Amino acid sequence: MDAITDAKKAFRLFRRAFATRAARQRVRRMVEARAPHVAQRFRVAVYFADTDVNMYQIRQWYRPLQSIADRFPVVVLARSPLGAEALLRDDALPVAFVPKIGQLEALLAEQDIRIVLYVNQNTRNFQMFRYGRRWHVFINHGESDKVYMVSNQYKAYDYAFIAGQAAHDRLAEALWGYDVPQRTMRIGRPQADHLSGPLPYAPDERTVVLYAPTWEGDRASMSYGSVLTHGVTLVERLLATGRHRVIYRPHPRTGVMDDAYAAASRRIVAMLEAANRADSSAHHVHDEGPEIGWQLGAADVAVLDVSAMVYDRLATGRPLIVTRPADDEAQVDTSGYLSDCEWLTVEAAEDIVTEVDRVRDDPGAADRLAHWSKHYFGDTSPGAATARFEAAIRELSDLWEQHHARREVRD
Repeated sequence: MDAITDAKKAFRLFRRAFATRAARQRVRRMVEARAPHVAQRFRVAVYFADTDVNMYQIRQWYRPLQSIADRFPVVVLARSPLGAEALLRDDALPVAFVPKIGQLEALLAEQDIRIVLYVNQNTRNFQMFRYGRRWHVFINHGESDKVYMVSNQYKAYDYAFIAGQAAHDRLAEALWGYDVPQRTMRIGRPQADHLSGPLPYAPDERTVVLYAPTWEGDRASMSYGSVLTHGVTLVERLLATGRHRVIYRPHPRTGVMDDAYAAASRRIVAMLEAANRADSSAHHVHDEGPEIGWQLGAADVAVLDVSAMVYDRLATGRPLIVTRPADDEAQVDTSGYLSDCEWLTVEAAEDIVTEVDRVRDDPGAADRLAHWSKHYFGDTSPGAATARFEAAIRELSDLWEQHHARREVRD
């Protein structure tokens, strides 16, 4: 049995190595086909050492970074061939493929990089920390109450951009000797300012409900998925009204651990297709797109599982329902928003239509939502977070200028 397991691991490693080598060749051709980067152009870099599997972590920053690129030119430093290939195909930001340290050093010598942004805690970030005389800034790829959000790794960065008061309190409580007011800057959730995009339907009088469940998890403590317990029932009830439009966006890993979850998801998709055939104006959506954005912006109400998606929706300040895990062993934080959110139990899934109407019309629900949205993200009015993001970059840029000027005087 061990021999079979080892053989499978060896095959996966070989396949991955082959894919990486092939990607490296494709990336080289893609880079050669493009004009070289103008020397001394870029002031801000995003360091991305991951493969394509974690592209979602940087994709969500494309639009906020594009919004500041005219004033603070941005380049992505890609270390992995697979990650670089995905970045180049996206063509959202300039990309420098620097797989080796020598290539990274050459790029830094050619460009005037003053601020380096990091979207995750990849261990290869440490290779970039060696370069001083520039600010290393952790910007993360989401906001939540997960343990990840209070990692002691925050101390490795010069600064961290955080969402708001909740993040400040979380870090102050968890990290010993970390000067939160001095080392962090509150920017809200700039991604929430960029949730527009072409809709796959024409808006009408229907109430749009986004149902975006997470996967079933690989252990009881992480069993947050609702597809099997809530999903089929709530979608069935919403489709029956004729006045709701459902956007169903399941997690890509739904069903990988439990065939029953996969079967439940297929049943939901079949129900959506049947409803669309029965009513050509319904335009229910089974969404499997690579990015999340327009879905959160278009939905009148979002029904979400315990996941980072909850906080992405909370950043919009718009109605939100959270499915309560059916498994009592699922770990749920009760110190923040989830202590006061609009829960949907398994039993209440039968009454989802009533619940959707309630969270839209109930002043109490609106007040709770507004309180927690402000606590986590500050001002969520359109454009406010993007303005704070740019202001934070400008502040660090000015601070760089001050340090640089003092150094020149000493020299």
